[in-house]
Amino acid sequence: MDNVQQISGTVTNVLHTLGQEFTSARLLLQFGLIIASGVLGTAAAVLVRRRVDWPALTARLPGFLHKFVELVLANLATLFFALIVDVIRAVMLAITWPSASYLVGVAGKLATAWVVIALVTGLIRNQFVYRLVAVSAWLIAALSILDLLDPVVDALGSVGVVFGTLRVTPLLIIKTTVLLMFTLWVTNAIGDFIDRRLKATTDLTPSIQVLMSKVVRLLLVGFAIVAVLSTVGIDLSALAFFTGAVGVGVGLGLQKIVSNLVSGIILLADKSIKPGDVISVGEHFGRVGNMGARYTSVDTRDGREYLIPNEDFITQRVANWTYSSDLVRLFVKFNTTYDSDPHKAIAAAVETAVSIDRVLKKPAPQCLLSAFGSSSIEYELWFWIKDPAAGVANVKSDVLLALWDSLSHAGVNIPKPGPARVIYELAHEDEPDAPKDQDDGSPRSPFPR
Repeated sequence: MDNVQQISGTVTNVLHTLGQEFTSARLLLQFGLIIASGVLGTAAAVLVRRRVDWPALTARLPGFLHKFVELVLANLATLFFALIVDVIRAVMLAITWPSASYLVGVAGKLATAWVVIALVTGLIRNQFVYRLVAVSAWLIAALSILDLLDPVVDALGSVGVVFGTLRVTPLLIIKTTVLLMFTLWVTNAIGDFIDRRLKATTDLTPSIQVLMSKVVRLLLVGFAIVAVLSTVGIDLSALAFFTGAVGVGVGLGLQKIVSNLVSGIILLADKSIKPGDVISVGEHFGRVGNMGARYTSVDTRDGREYLIPNEDFITQRVANWTYSSDLVRLFVKFNTTYDSDPHKAIAAAVETAVSIDRVLKKPAPQCLLSAFGSSSIEYELWFWIKDPAAGVANVKSDVLLALWDSLSHAGVNIPKPGPARVIYELAHEDEPDAPKDQDDGSPRSPFPR
């Protein structure tokens, strides 16, 4: 309470002093000089940006220097303001009492602190972290310039709530939050670096790379939390109550989250599913993308990305098309009439499959006569591909379309459909038949007349 009263008294005295001197010539002069410095600094910054071709000058600079020049240009007005105010302050100290230029000195120090902090923290890529660090650092610098840092720190540490052996104060919360955010940012940067190095290692499989990356990140985060709590003076045994509460929460409502986490670790360890595999689980078919702690993303051919819980890969039947090999065998069915030579149909089907770019020559395609139906001969054409991630239905469509043309040129007839063909013939029964010896060069329809 004494520290709070001290801060309150200091602020009251400052406001009282400013109130008394607000109408004085010295204070008005300082306000005028500060405003004039701001106008001159802004005008100088605008003039420099217009007169100098900065993109051309910085085009060949390394990335670090290029970013630094961009930060200088962004804070050019504040930089000019600080320089002008410092010059005015030096002149006023030479011709008058220091108290007559106190406000100008404070403005110059605050502007200088802002420029330095902006140049240093501007190298942080994360915008949220950058703004948080910049504002926090400038507030600390401002309190230090105004001689209020120590009273504020003492006041924040004098008020608190006791939980067992742990005394929680606003100062402890602020210190813990700042240190924890900083250490987590550092550990995240280290984790990204290790992740890139692991992905560049060709000796490790993709699943082992992901597993090692996740384990390293968990260890780094755990070490960061323990280090921060020990640094701020928190006894870890005092957190036993909160640990027990978390355990109860896991037992009551977080079973699914823990199950998905454990399932994700199992998937990465046994290599049953790895990034890049083509799988089908439930109604979803696609390529495995990112394997997270809670879910696995499956990219489909229609542009959607399904986030499937890891538990589903353990409890459901999963078809991994590329588990041990990228080769996938597909087949299409087709029928021919009984007046068509089956030997020609089989030869035309095999030749058709080989002509498709995505169909492999080895293993060679095969066409089998599967059954003698009631009105047609039934066939199955088997062929292999090695890129199922590029789609399965599309390659089947290409084979069937090419098969239509091949059977037509080989003189093999496809049986006509019942109702559809009857309706077509009834609608065109009055049309004269084309001469049998007429050949216009177009492919003949495989439907027999």
